Amino acid sequence: MPHPRDNEHPAKALIETPAEMQALTRRRFLETGSATLLAAASLTATAAAQQAAQSPYRSPDHHTVPESQPAPLNAPLDAENPDSVFAPPTDSGGQPPFKYSFSLAHKRQESGGWTRQVTVRDLPISKKMAGVQMRLIAGGIRELHWHVGAEWALMLTGSARITAVDQHGRSHVSDVHAGDLWIFPGGIPHSIQGLGPDGAEFLLVFDDGNFNEFETFLLTDWLHHTPPEVLAKNFGVPASTFANVPPHELFIFARDLPRPLAEEQQQSEQGTGPVPHSFAFQPSQMQPTKTNPGGEVRVIDRSIWPATNIAAALVTLKPGGLRELHWHPNEDEWQYYVSGTGRMTVFAAGARARTMDFTAGDVGYIERSAPHYIENTGTTDLIFIEVFPTPFYEDISLAEWLAHTPTRLVDQHLATGESFLTQIPKKEAIIVPE
Repeated sequence: MPHPRDNEHPAKALIETPAEMQALTRRRFLETGSATLLAAASLTATAAAQQAAQSPYRSPDHHTVPESQPAPLNAPLDAENPDSVFAPPTDSGGQPPFKYSFSLAHKRQESGGWTRQVTVRDLPISKKMAGVQMRLIAGGIRELHWHVGAEWALMLTGSARITAVDQHGRSHVSDVHAGDLWIFPGGIPHSIQGLGPDGAEFLLVFDDGNFNEFETFLLTDWLHHTPPEVLAKNFGVPASTFANVPPHELFIFARDLPRPLAEEQQQSEQGTGPVPHSFAFQPSQMQPTKTNPGGEVRVIDRSIWPATNIAAALVTLKPGGLRELHWHPNEDEWQYYVSGTGRMTVFAAGARARTMDFTAGDVGYIERSAPHYIENTGTTDLIFIEVFPTPFYEDISLAEWLAHTPTRLVDQHLATGESFLTQIPKKEAIIVPE
């Protein structure tokens, strides 16, 4: 028979219940208290979200007095960054900026083209990778050089000839065209020359946030700073041979177009042959890793390109498409937006979250294991690349994680109902809608 006080306040029942019933009532008190706390927390979170969404200080068209901006402002920049001007109510905390535009970078102009860079000095969060945009006119040469970090490249427009020699004297000479990739491992000397009719423009990504395009090891610079008698002894020729070595770096300079490709390949490979794995790669020759109505993605890493030590994904999102909620457990992600407009929210530990908007020429950066998504917010395709300083690509999908976790356990966290959880696909979508 139920005790007459069982329906009263649990703490009062515990005090006034006979000794033999105290253990049972204590358990009921704990169960009831836990349920009450969970319900209260859920209601509080829901209420907070609803309050933020329906706040009198926020409006869909931002017309309220607290939202006004009466002072002069950079209207074009505001228009490009609506999620910074009026952040979504889900943003929280002090997540640092993870975006920088090449349009803000200093451009160095030379006779053979130009270059500009985004490094950790411009984007402090970008500690492990840096990027360079470069334009070479037809015949324009990026001087023979090398650097400590590896160079991963995407040809954006036009064509160029690339050359390199590995540590065994094996040569690589090839022509690369719009959409092609190349890789130069760290320490490997190389060059790039624009071809006809209009040269080339390309993106370079380095696995070192401190990389500086203006401080690389240059052939002319090295020889200029080596005593002529040492050069003569090294090559067994008169010192006068080096009388015309330029007194300063050439860097990017204009010259005649190279000789025919086959001729230069034959000359360069004499005695040692070509590198065993090509430093160039053509994504257009591979099938997409995933394609659906939301877009497509091509993942390119060492599993299909043996020469690379940098992994990448080339992503196209259709209007309204979403690169699903996910994170990368093995390395940081460096992004470059080729065309279109989109937005990305990055979530960090400590309940920090920030949303930023992206357009062509922008760089994005996400630290290792930080969850994020990318959404196409425009009316045309959003095309961007994801680059990782590691040979192999890895990601973890939120949906796939939940689909392979016991549904009761997940429902106890999210209160979505188990029927929703059982309908989540068992394989990651990568891009939605599928």
